[in-house]
Amino acid sequence: MGHLVIARQRKAIRKAYKTSCRVLRERDFRLVGDEALDVSPDGMLVVSESDMRLGEECIVSFRATELGLWFDSVATITRVVRGRRPGDPGPAIGLRFDTMDAVHRLILRGHLRKIPPPLPRREQRIDYAATIHKIAFG
Repeated sequence: MGHLVIARQRKAIRKAYKTSCRVLRERDFRLVGDEALDVSPDGMLVVSESDMRLGEECIVSFRATELGLWFDSVATITRVVRGRRPGDPGPAIGLRFDTMDAVHRLILRGHLRKIPPPLPRREQRIDYAATIHKIAFG
């Protein structure tokens, strides 16, 4: 198992940062979530009982940092968690921030640096192509 390469799917590491937020579905401005379970500079996982679909757009607003700065973005739903698998936090949606400006992302990244990542809920995936390359070429 020493040669296996773990697949990296995220650009930024999520952090176990629970915070209140406001997530409104863009098409009808209905509140679909108000608690984030984890956050990264690129997105967040939000508790949501609403029937949401991949690709739907939302408006996200939340406060972070010691100064209580507001972070706002249009976001796209990239994951829908039904809450059926062992270890799932319950129904939730994964959001990717689409319009957050670079300065706010940098501030958020700095703030989250101090917070540990969430515990993994599933086994790590193996990148078989990278594993074969590593074995063949060192």
